[in-house]
Amino acid sequence: MVFPVCPLHAAFRAELRLRGSSVFLRAPGREGTAGFCHAGGHRSSQALLCETDGVTFRIQISVKELRDTDILLKLLFRLPVNYPSTLPEISVSSDQLTRAQCMDIKDKLLEQAKKHLSEPMVHELVLWIQQHLKYIIKQPAIVCNEKNTLSKGASTEDAIWMLLLHLDHMRAKAKYVRTVEKWASDLKLTGRLMFMGKIILILLQGDKSNIKEYLILQKTSKVDVDSSGKKCKEKMISVLCETKVQSQHKRFQMFEVKEYSTLDELQKEFETAGLANLFSEFVPPLLK
Repeated sequence: MVFPVCPLHAAFRAELRLRGSSVFLRAPGREGTAGFCHAGGHRSSQALLCETDGVTFRIQISVKELRDTDILLKLLFRLPVNYPSTLPEISVSSDQLTRAQCMDIKDKLLEQAKKHLSEPMVHELVLWIQQHLKYIIKQPAIVCNEKNTLSKGASTEDAIWMLLLHLDHMRAKAKYVRTVEKWASDLKLTGRLMFMGKIILILLQGDKSNIKEYLILQKTSKVDVDSSGKKCKEKMISVLCETKVQSQHKRFQMFEVKEYSTLDELQKEFETAGLANLFSEFVPPLLK
C-alpha cells in the first residue's frame, strides 16, 4: 500500500534526492525514517518523527577543524509543516565541543537559514557547516574517546547532567513508553521512567546538550492522545529539576522502565542513587 505524501515530506524528499540520496517516509501522522549517505561527507540521517505538524530528524556529520581533528557533529532539525517558508528549529550537540561552541554553531546556522528562506535549505546548511566549522569554533575541540584522559581540573561528572520530569498522565501508555525509550537510546541517556500509582516521573542522566535535545522532543512531538483518541503533544509536563550530577550521585548504567507498588519503594530507588534530597524536595508535594 502506498501512502500519500504531504507537501512537507515531498519537499524533504526532493531536497535529499537532489544529492543522490534515498529517503523513506510514511504518511502524515505516522512514524517514519529518512536516510542518506554521501561518499565523501561521512553523513548519516534519521527522521525521528513524522507528524502532521512537521518532521523532526537528526543528521550526524564528521567535520575537520583547524587542527584537522575529526569532530562528530549532531544536528537536530524540526521542520514545521510550512517549511521552507518558515525556518526550521535547529539544535546542535557534540561530545567534543563545549555548550558555548554548540550555541555559536546553532546561531550561525540560523543566520544562514534566513538567507535560504522559501527554498529547501537543510542540505545547504549541512554543506555550509562542513566548510565553515573550523572558522566558527574559537578554541580547539576536546577530543573525547576511550583512550583519552580528561584535562586537569575536569572530571567525568562535569559533563553529566540530570533531569527530573513529572508527567500528569499517559493515555497511550505503551506507545508513549516506547517513544521515551527510543529517545533515551538515541541520545545516549540513562535513568528511569518511574510509575507509582498516578505519579509518573522521568529521571535522566547524560550530556547536557542531549538532555536539551530530549526536552525539545518531549515538548514538540505528538507522544500521546487526547480524550478523543487524537494524537497530541505533551502539555502537562513539569521540569522539577535540572542540575549537574554531583559526586555523591550514582550514575545509572542504562535506561529502565520501573513500576513501584508503594511510595517507600520509590523513595528507596532515589536513595540508592544518592538522590534522597531530590526525592524529599520534589516527590511528596506531588501527592497533595
